[in-house]
Amino acid sequence: MSNNQFGLIGLAVMGQNLVLNVESRGFSVSVYNRTPETTDDFVARHPGKRLTACHSLPEFVQSLARPRKVMIMVKAGAAVDAVIEQLIPLLDKDDIVIDGGNSLYTDTERRDGWLTPLGLRFIGAGVSGGEEGARKGPAIMPGGPASTWAVMQPIFESIAAQAEGQPCVMHIGPGGAGHYVKMIHNGIEYGDMQLICEAYSLFKAAGLSTDEMADVFNRWNEGELQSYLIQITGKALAQRDAETGQPIVELIVDKAGQKGTGQWTQLNAAENAVVISTINAAVEARVLSSQKAQRVAASTQLQGPAPVLNIDKATLISQVHDALYASKIVSYTQGLLLMQTMSEKKQWGLDLGGIAAIWRGGCIIRARFLNRITDAYRADPALPNLMLAPFFRDVLNRSQGAWRQVVAQAVLAGIPVPAFSASLAYYDSLRTARLSANLLQAQRDFFGAHTYERTDKPAGQFFHTDWPEVIG
Repeated sequence: MSNNQFGLIGLAVMGQNLVLNVESRGFSVSVYNRTPETTDDFVARHPGKRLTACHSLPEFVQSLARPRKVMIMVKAGAAVDAVIEQLIPLLDKDDIVIDGGNSLYTDTERRDGWLTPLGLRFIGAGVSGGEEGARKGPAIMPGGPASTWAVMQPIFESIAAQAEGQPCVMHIGPGGAGHYVKMIHNGIEYGDMQLICEAYSLFKAAGLSTDEMADVFNRWNEGELQSYLIQITGKALAQRDAETGQPIVELIVDKAGQKGTGQWTQLNAAENAVVISTINAAVEARVLSSQKAQRVAASTQLQGPAPVLNIDKATLISQVHDALYASKIVSYTQGLLLMQTMSEKKQWGLDLGGIAAIWRGGCIIRARFLNRITDAYRADPALPNLMLAPFFRDVLNRSQGAWRQVVAQAVLAGIPVPAFSASLAYYDSLRTARLSANLLQAQRDFFGAHTYERTDKPAGQFFHTDWPEVIG
């Protein structure tokens, strides 16, 4: 029997890299996978490291020092429940179970309610950064009791990415708060990726080669758009296929996959009546992309202009830069508003500035401008909308001209830019003091007697009109 300080179940790529990360920080680690060969092969490939291969869950649990710290890295859903069910009779009071997968936050809250009465402690921890982040330092978003965070803090802080000398991990809040924030992170990630793809479509329509595009994204990564996604876009566009010598991007089928976190974000926003139009557009763009056969058939029947932009390349690049930056601000604003709404509803006490700070390193949406978001919420913790913070307000005001040019040119050329368009529509709706909803209210009162407020009467008083009868 050993007294290892940490245990991990599930040796897929993310699990393996997290184990190596934890071990490299000075902790001894027990590992278990339901396929013993995977466990043995993993440990054999890393001789000299403080790893213990376990071939059964009882052996795995007995190898850990108390309170045991067990991290589960298996597919979200039923698999997590199955592992927990097997662990329960083997664990002792105050042992800690950590779900590090992409679990739905409501599942995390259910599991917390399942384990707490049994005397066990549960953490739902969002982990972002992909394979490289898991090995070298991810952003970690743990939710659960503060007392449990205190026990895990030394390990989590040691394995997390660092940004400006600070570990990219913090106690997010109770219950499912950690997995919830990871879900919103992924929704924002969807928006970021779609906006970049729309920029690519515009550049392609203007005749830029993939090498020229790679140069643009590489330059942008040196400025205010600096981010992990901009960086990897430049590298992806420059990559050539070993077999054909062609740009690899142009050989990839235009059908996007998704694992569900973007759709979860959509559903949560709908339930809470929060507008996340940029993220919605991004999720829907992926769904439409997957309908490849239908799109190919429609392309021979539905008419439209040729997707060509006759515009000076340097001018277009400058305009798209501004449109991308402005739309990115809108996407983050919408995600943060959804988190703010849920924090108030669930009494989680989410620190939006702190969350932006831990997203600066390790995670997929890490970007330079996250510092500006942290600054905005530190200056005004009650900030009602990120777009109204002085820095972001000024960026949007100076960018909106180019933004409009980009969307208008795309529409005239028949180039779909759903996320750019949705972002601009949100901006224009937010800055419009009087929208057309007065007519909508008239319609609702006409067919359903839903009543309305009047501009010439005190707020909170409701009225109904006796509308004329409609025949036929």
